[in-house]
Amino acid sequence: MDLPTLPTNRSDSLDNGDPSSILNDNAQTSGANIPISDSIASEQPNAESENMTQTIDPNAIILAEALTDKAISWQIHNCKIIKKTVTQDLPLPFLYHYDSLDDTIKQAHPLTPELLTQFNTPMSAQGAANLIGINQELLTSPWHVKVIGSLVVFSESLQLAVRLHWTNTGKETQQVYTKDAADAITAAFKDWQFFGRMDVLYKNNKQALISIDEQNPSTPALPTESLLTIGASNDYQQLLATHALAAIVKLEADKADLPWFDTAILARLK
Repeated sequence: MDLPTLPTNRSDSLDNGDPSSILNDNAQTSGANIPISDSIASEQPNAESENMTQTIDPNAIILAEALTDKAISWQIHNCKIIKKTVTQDLPLPFLYHYDSLDDTIKQAHPLTPELLTQFNTPMSAQGAANLIGINQELLTSPWHVKVIGSLVVFSESLQLAVRLHWTNTGKETQQVYTKDAADAITAAFKDWQFFGRMDVLYKNNKQALISIDEQNPSTPALPTESLLTIGASNDYQQLLATHALAAIVKLEADKADLPWFDTAILARLK
């Protein structure tokens, strides 16, 4: 799916509304190491592939694995709405208006060649009603819902914070047929998703933080270009797009087992 990118200042740090006092440079992270596959940790490249693959420190934190590890005490901070659209006034292709009609009305007003030519023409409910030759009240106007937000998930023990972005749809808006706006938002967020850029703040200089953008399932060897080491810093660092996407795919696959995200986002929408 197309994932739009939101502008975010790369130099933002956690002292801008984020839990900087919790992420202490000198904090110890014993007991917070994230285990990785023994086959990866023990893999030794041969002479022909030593420049193409590399091994991983068995004590390294793997970003995507850490974010989806239920054993880590993750906390949500600064969950906020960046953009919100909830309206019934946006135009829709004529097809959407016609499909919302009751079958008895469709039989009384069948599709004519003239109407067929207008199928993909955006128009208001009133415009569609005029074209069909019916009262606008016979048409059901959907709510157009699009909400974009962000949140910071952080672990005190790992000294790691990650800023993520979320939305209800990758489209311009999501059309929801409900009686009121509140119900429309609830319905739209039954299947919300992470998307876009990801920013990482890592303050632990005693343990490596690594991102993996892809791995061939047929071999434990990791191509060098697939690994990204994220150094300790006092500022957020924007993750490369391929690595952000890999982490988002992992988050989406495991989202049902990570209820703190759903709880924070739904609470913010109320």
